[in-house]
Amino acid sequence: MSNDANTDQALQALRLRIDSLDEKILELISDRARCAEEVARVKMATLAEGEVPVFYRPEREAQVLKRVMERNRGPLGNEDMARLFREIMSSCLALENPLKVAYLGPEGTFSQAAAMKHFGHAVISQPMAAIDEVFREVVAGAVNFGVVPVENSTEGAVNHTLDSFLEHDLVICGEVELRIHHHLLVGDATKTDRITRIYSHAQSLAQCRKWLDAHYPNVERVAVSSNADAARRVKSEWNSAAIAGDMAANLYDLTRLAEKIEDRPDNSTRFLIIGNQEVPPTGDDKTSVIVSMRNKPGALHELLVPFHQNGIDLTRIETRPSRSGKWTYAFFIDFVGHHRDPLIKDVLEKINGEAVALKVLGSYPKAVL
Repeated sequence: MSNDANTDQALQALRLRIDSLDEKILELISDRARCAEEVARVKMATLAEGEVPVFYRPEREAQVLKRVMERNRGPLGNEDMARLFREIMSSCLALENPLKVAYLGPEGTFSQAAAMKHFGHAVISQPMAAIDEVFREVVAGAVNFGVVPVENSTEGAVNHTLDSFLEHDLVICGEVELRIHHHLLVGDATKTDRITRIYSHAQSLAQCRKWLDAHYPNVERVAVSSNADAARRVKSEWNSAAIAGDMAANLYDLTRLAEKIEDRPDNSTRFLIIGNQEVPPTGDDKTSVIVSMRNKPGALHELLVPFHQNGIDLTRIETRPSRSGKWTYAFFIDFVGHHRDPLIKDVLEKINGEAVALKVLGSYPKAVL
């Protein structure tokens, strides 16, 4: 038998095995979906009168994804495997009750990409024109959850999000970390040798400042409301380009003139999931609080001492002028642990004794992906 014949025979055997495995995978996914439907029926049957069912459990999803990554033996990477399971869970949850998720729009923004990364593609996603609108939609109950940016590794805190937490009583239910890759995009009609302006969000322009200085030093940089809006404008202009990500490029069918032009290769943005339900501990959590302190010598020291005494790891601290009174300041603090943990409870009690006001924004699982 020739080598070609042997190769064909080996490939045919492998294809038959793949077909057999695909059938088993299909059967198992269908079984899982039927279990999800049964979960919904059990929940509905055991509800007290007037009680609202809780279909989405952030702590449960985080635990499942972590277990998948811990038990994965390859050759697919842990994150690739977890993303596959995320989509399976997203589709199964949609059978129970499709989630409605608001995000900072328009369509094609990094906020939408963060929503898809966290919830999967089987949710009903709704773009909002401003961060405060995302908060208001969640408060009104028009959507189940909202996705808002809170900090970028290059440009720091997103103050509009921090200020919205001062105005609204919502719970942080999760976090998403998204690697941000910016591309220089042009449309079919763009004359690439005659570009006179580049559109993008102000933060994206700042994140690509060095690259722009080196490649387009004399081109006007125009800040717009979002990268998706920048991509939309370029579609109809012959002398402009946009800085945006993959979702906007695909949505508006633009060409990547240059890829990954961000100045820092580790450029990433952290997003928060906001909702109305408290999340139980998973054993690997974060907590976010707002603390208002009077502007006096040693105020920040007094605030931080209880964390040091109890060995609590602080992951972020930001300061904003408080709206509760003149010369008071609000500290946004993220730290490791859940507010139900005894050590965390002790810290919060000590802080509450010294602060003008303390507001626990929520405890939630650390980002898995």
